[in-house]
Amino acid sequence: MSNLATPVPHHAPHAVPYSDSALNHGDKWKGARRNGRFCAYFARRHWFWRALIATAGTLFLTLSVVMLTEWLMRGSAASWKQYFTLTHRPLWTTLALVFLTLFLLDSLLGRLWQGVLIVAPVLLGLAWFSRQKGMYLGDPLYPSDLLYTRQVVDLMPLLVRDRPLDAALIVLASMAALAALYFCWRFFRRSVPRLSWTARAARLAVAIPALIWFGSISDYSSFSYIRDRMGIVPMMWDQKENYAHNGLVVAFIFNIPMANVSAPNGYSQERIASIAEYLFPADDDSGLLGGSSSAHGNTIVPVAARNDEKPDVIVIMSESFWDPSRLPGVAFDEDPIKNVRANQSGHVFSPEFGGMTANVEFEALTGFSNAFLPYGSIPYQQYVRRPVPSLASFFSEQGYETRALHPYRQWFWNRGSVYENFGFDKFLSEENLPELMKKGHLASDEEFTSEIIRSAEEAEKPLFLFGVSLQGHGPYAPSRYPDSQIKVVTNADSAVSEASKGSVRSFAQGAQDADINLGRLMAWAKKRERETIIVFFGDHLPPLGDVYVESGYMKNRTASRVDTADHMLAQHETPLVLWSSRTDSLRGVGTISPSFLPLYVLEMAGLQHPYYTGFLSKVHQEYSVIDGHLLLDKDYTPHAGWMQQPVMPQILQDYRQVQYDMMFGNSYSKEKMFPFISAGIYATTGENNKKQVTSQY
Repeated sequence: MSNLATPVPHHAPHAVPYSDSALNHGDKWKGARRNGRFCAYFARRHWFWRALIATAGTLFLTLSVVMLTEWLMRGSAASWKQYFTLTHRPLWTTLALVFLTLFLLDSLLGRLWQGVLIVAPVLLGLAWFSRQKGMYLGDPLYPSDLLYTRQVVDLMPLLVRDRPLDAALIVLASMAALAALYFCWRFFRRSVPRLSWTARAARLAVAIPALIWFGSISDYSSFSYIRDRMGIVPMMWDQKENYAHNGLVVAFIFNIPMANVSAPNGYSQERIASIAEYLFPADDDSGLLGGSSSAHGNTIVPVAARNDEKPDVIVIMSESFWDPSRLPGVAFDEDPIKNVRANQSGHVFSPEFGGMTANVEFEALTGFSNAFLPYGSIPYQQYVRRPVPSLASFFSEQGYETRALHPYRQWFWNRGSVYENFGFDKFLSEENLPELMKKGHLASDEEFTSEIIRSAEEAEKPLFLFGVSLQGHGPYAPSRYPDSQIKVVTNADSAVSEASKGSVRSFAQGAQDADINLGRLMAWAKKRERETIIVFFGDHLPPLGDVYVESGYMKNRTASRVDTADHMLAQHETPLVLWSSRTDSLRGVGTISPSFLPLYVLEMAGLQHPYYTGFLSKVHQEYSVIDGHLLLDKDYTPHAGWMQQPVMPQILQDYRQVQYDMMFGNSYSKEKMFPFISAGIYATTGENNKKQVTSQY
């Protein structure tokens, strides 16, 4: 390959003039030495030495950038050393990719080594953000995370308010980095040789085919013999290990295809029809899935007595709601969640930790599972682009008024568009709500609850309301609630620092406020003539950081994605309340995935639906938790690595087929499992005295 550097005419902007004559004439030689000493030296070398110097320089820059990138992402000297000292083929692949990218950019920019001023900031920026995300949420950075950059920017004032010193340091570091990048750009323009057209063409001829070839083997869903020989293993089921083994560049590239969801093996109209065939026997004229199952193991779901009166249904997903008394060695002068504890039905196993609320919301509203979607994806941002069946669409079909309530902006997590596709009649958000009183910088749970009551009292029809609170959102600075009366007590030998105790106190105060307002909502519901069903649960554990490590609750600041079942439950369980103003709390539910909540909601309301109380009921008769990293059957026996097994259990294969069909496929199951007006049963005091309404598309 040629690395010739051609002389640059005097009229070229920012060019360094050098030529053979310039090297032999006084003033011109002084100018060449002052402005382009290296250019002059480079131009005088034999073409072979020019090629060798250019290649060696690119290799040095490649190694430097990769080393800095991996060190910044990993934050661990041991992990960094292991990645660079072992005979680790993914490292060589990363070096080759960065080297080829620098070759390509140098060719496009026309100047030697200038591509590093693009590659280095991009990779170092991704590495820094990946490290920050890992510290607070436990996951590395995925390409899909770039979709919610606006959300992160929007939350910056809250983060700055709670951590002003860190924010100031980040701003100063960013300004210094931009200034350094500017001066480096000027230096390169003045002091580094331009490439000849021959050298640029040679770089293109090498870089483009090689990068295209790597792109052809980067699809993790298909086996590649060459990729396997290179020691590159796309560990999509364990992204921490994926990034640790393959490095940031290769692992990030593997995650790019998550924008597209491939059809499960065997997906077809015939396959969906075969699922419907055994779910809907030919001799079953009920239009339901073999009747309604109201029993889950030893738990009996009550059917409330009513005279064809549909109950109001209020589902509250409380931001970061969790039981802080679970922290070892930490106690409070009063129970911060006494109402929840008195009415608790079980736990929700959150698929997330510390954030990503929308993914929990997706399961709770649709009855679908994130386990069947690419790991790290965000359905609200990536996949909900058409009407998707949900509790909202079901209740709307039953004549309900359906409302969503979240006292923040509609665009956040793309909720405005998603709620429309889910079938909500109205979305009450910051844009159309009155200004709500804040507590701890965010809309208070007291005001949030008042809006729920107001919506129910003004509704002219039965109401289904799904609310997502805001007050409990982190961070939890010790000074967040200056008037907090909660006292945090630790053991004499406790390693929990005073700063951590302050964070626990702030979180516990927010949890207590949510709990108090749940009690207030229950007291209001008991006085109503119409039955009111209230479902209350936390979306994930709060990001309390060092508190978990200092108290010994977890080994790390964030929850594990792959661990033993008891550790996974401890790190992902949030309290669940299923309560009716007529029948009180439903007990003994145990721990369930959010995707099973629609089943419990409809059965408590005495309603039936082919999918939500039929198909989901069949799945739930076998499994309690369905997570990409944890599968628990009805007796909570874990099935490790179930997603990596050659054959998935049949009912889960069917579950995945139906979900794909309705989200991405041709909706073959729509007529049988998601009729426009689904079958409904309203029970009266007599078990056989039921009114059935059945309608289809």
